[in-house]
Amino acid sequence: MVFVGTRADDYDPKAKDQKPKTKEKSPIMLKRSVSILLLLSITIAAQVSTGKPYPIDLNHSNVGFTVPIMGGLSKVKGKFSDFAINLTNDEKDITKSSVSVTIKATSVDTGIEGRDKHLRTADFFDVEKFPEITFQSSRVVKKGKQLIAHGTLTMHGVAKEIALPFTVNGTWENPEKTKKTVGYSASIVLNRREFGINYSNKQNAAFVGDNITVEIDLVTRAIDTK
Repeated sequence: MVFVGTRADDYDPKAKDQKPKTKEKSPIMLKRSVSILLLLSITIAAQVSTGKPYPIDLNHSNVGFTVPIMGGLSKVKGKFSDFAINLTNDEKDITKSSVSVTIKATSVDTGIEGRDKHLRTADFFDVEKFPEITFQSSRVVKKGKQLIAHGTLTMHGVAKEIALPFTVNGTWENPEKTKKTVGYSASIVLNRREFGINYSNKQNAAFVGDNITVEIDLVTRAIDTK
């Protein structure tokens, strides 16, 4: 009988509880292994985002939308009052920045209770089935003076890749130059039907427009400048 992975001439049939012989690694091989592990660790660390968290002041930020009515004869504006945004920013390398957004669909607010209840039903957001609207960036790039967050928007159970353009409105610093606040704005037009929201008014199919303008205005909390 020969142990698998053991040379036949290494096997002594008279020996009890014989175990296969293993070769010890030489110091040179061990050093090489350690060097490879260190190199991999450095490479992985370099790929991890070095962005600094920019906490959002939700009380002075807004996620709103505008819906055209009857081909633009009028517009209905609304917002979502319950949302969370995680923003990290790398001032030296914008590509290492990221943004994620979570919106509670049930918080939709157009100022009219009856309409808001309708928007929460299966005709529109279907909040019981799809309680959240989310966006997760995969990369952030700079194009001219504008920044673009590429990522996945998931709404009404449909996930689509979008490019969200946004602008830095400006920065405020305290007199000591130890704290700063940054303002951002973003705007994008989304076709609701691409996300499976296909409601049509029975009397006038074009009453509620398809192309919805989403406008986001953010301001951060005070951030340490150091």
